[in-house]
Amino acid sequence: MHWRDRLQYQYNMAGMVEKLIAINVIAFVLTFLFNTITFLFDLPDEFLLKWLVFPKEIGEFIFKPWSIITYAFLHSGIWHILSNMIILYFSGRMFLTFFSAKRLLNYYLLGAVSGALLYMLSYNLFPVFQGTGRSYLIGASAAVMAILVGVATQAPNMQVRLMFLGNIKLWWIAAFFVVLDIVQIPMNNPGGHLAHLGGALLGYMYTSQLAKGNDIGSWSENIINSIGNLFSTRKQKPFKNVYRNTKKTQTSAKSSSLNKDEKQKKIDAILDKISKSGYESLSKEEKDFLFNAGKE
Repeated sequence: MHWRDRLQYQYNMAGMVEKLIAINVIAFVLTFLFNTITFLFDLPDEFLLKWLVFPKEIGEFIFKPWSIITYAFLHSGIWHILSNMIILYFSGRMFLTFFSAKRLLNYYLLGAVSGALLYMLSYNLFPVFQGTGRSYLIGASAAVMAILVGVATQAPNMQVRLMFLGNIKLWWIAAFFVVLDIVQIPMNNPGGHLAHLGGALLGYMYTSQLAKGNDIGSWSENIINSIGNLFSTRKQKPFKNVYRNTKKTQTSAKSSSLNKDEKQKKIDAILDKISKSGYESLSKEEKDFLFNAGKE
């Protein structure tokens, strides 16, 4: 098997969390390789990056609308990407306990959009930012905060075991990061912290509305599905004449319905166990069952 085929196979077998991390890491490496080349050949510094990061100026954004998404896959340094990917990994795995992989991607992208819009609005609204010159947004923090706060809203009392601290409720962790962003706005990187809050707000609203039966992100998920269908490489099989045994089909449908009911009962029982004793109380079999159910 060719090395490209092996990489393609590994990517296809990976979950959504792993795929998002891989895309961020690859973008990080390619960006810094490009910066090294521009340095060696004495070319304009960060020429490519300026077309991918999100600007505070509305006029500049009009000329590069894609930046409202691309900025969320770029990072300014090793500690920047490392911290974001660690939080993405752990919050993403918990997220998949309750939601599907497609919904996780939707939270990520909508969190990025929400963070960018709050960043732009703040820089054009608050007097403190007037006359600050050019400013750009970069990093996956807003997207990651949407996932973290989203799952914390879904299961606020889920117990998370942290080194040296023991078991801590998930909403405490999410609240800590939100408060940390608020208090740091006057200190450093105010635009970044405001974007984080935009992502957190999206995560809270999305999950809260889902609990009420309103999917405020369905439009975005439909767009993602449409784009996915455009790039799908699956070949359509020719039509065949099929003769169906009606009695057998009805029996199979009843069996499928029963299996779904039994599966949902098992999921509800496991979620009750998480609510009472925390996620770490689950057996490996129960964790695997929830993880696989979340990807369906």
